[in-house]
Amino acid sequence: MPDLADGESVEVQGSGSKPYVLKNTGGVYACTCPAWRNQSVGIERRTCKHLRKLRGDAAEEARLGGALPAKPVKAAADGEEVAGPPVLLAESWDNAQNLAGWWMSEKLDGVRAYWDGKQFLSRQGNLYHAPDWFTQGLPDTPLDGELWIGRKQFQRTVSIVRRQDKNELWKEVRFLVFDAPGRAEPFEDRLQFLKASFPGWQNSYTEVLAHAACHDTEHLRAELKRIETLGGEGLMLRQPGSKYVAGRSSTLLKVKSFLDAEAVVTGHEPGKGKHAGRLGAVTVKLPNGKAFSVGTGFSDHERANPPPIGTTITFRYQELSDGGIPRFPSFLRVRTDTAPVIVVAPPTGGPRRFEVDEKFWEVALVGTTVTTRWGKIGTAGQEKAKEFASEEKARKEYDKLIVEKTGKGYAPVS
Repeated sequence: MPDLADGESVEVQGSGSKPYVLKNTGGVYACTCPAWRNQSVGIERRTCKHLRKLRGDAAEEARLGGALPAKPVKAAADGEEVAGPPVLLAESWDNAQNLAGWWMSEKLDGVRAYWDGKQFLSRQGNLYHAPDWFTQGLPDTPLDGELWIGRKQFQRTVSIVRRQDKNELWKEVRFLVFDAPGRAEPFEDRLQFLKASFPGWQNSYTEVLAHAACHDTEHLRAELKRIETLGGEGLMLRQPGSKYVAGRSSTLLKVKSFLDAEAVVTGHEPGKGKHAGRLGAVTVKLPNGKAFSVGTGFSDHERANPPPIGTTITFRYQELSDGGIPRFPSFLRVRTDTAPVIVVAPPTGGPRRFEVDEKFWEVALVGTTVTTRWGKIGTAGQEKAKEFASEEKARKEYDKLIVEKTGKGYAPVS
């Protein structure tokens, strides 16, 4: 990789028309871009994407003593990226990965705060105006944690920490520390560093968050239930031996309660990689017509013998997306107490008939028109036709109606 000698400078092109200048002054590397200028750390510990591109990530990490480069997180008015603190962000547990041996702590419903050695910063790099008595005694090394009042007190916490008058309300707040971003050691050593250093801070508003080793999935779910019973939000799980990295990482997982639901299998997706030659995922449809795939939670036997098309499965998920699709769905079991739903292409112009007890229901799809007929078996019943803007929308309505009716016990009649 190229480098700059002491006193040497070079111009690089940024996103705008004006180039930026990189310079080495006595081993302190600087850049004129906003991302370098706006960092809330000493100039000897700053970096940016232009320096990383010139010198390489390895050289920059070595220069910064193991502290990873700050990650740009938002754009400034001139189009350049502004750097916030290099915080580690969590991914969500897929409800299938074995987390035995991982470090477990409560997921706090507070405000994420990064102590850079002088002040508290948000993930976006915004300053929290904490009173001097609140920060007195805190070390000059970075700390990652949460400004927290108590469970279900998120809005109260936000209303206090976003004020700029450094008022007495901060006495309600605690800074719960869960990591030391500036240290390159594995998580266990960083946690031990925090515990050993904490008494010397002599700060009554700061605590080190408790962590415990997760024994198995049963232990995880028991602890999750305990925390949620107390009004907590969930759990955080840290991979043993993991390093602190800037950005989203699978070494840190957030765990919340999962919900159960049911859906009808409409198709099979072939597996890839280790699942090549067997099931990769099933495509399913909810009673409301929402379709998605379920690819986790299957045993090897179930992947070799997947749930037949038309069967109803029970799956577990964490929450619904804005579009109403279950997030992180995981297969649980096949429902054996319901009749299979026949999922086939509709005969052109011909109705499909379903019956339950003494009632019948028919549906027909012709072009963009869906026609339904229903009533008591042996009678002509009632009929209704609905026109749609396209054949695709008509087919979606057709499929949705069939799923709804079979979910209510109607069985297909040849």
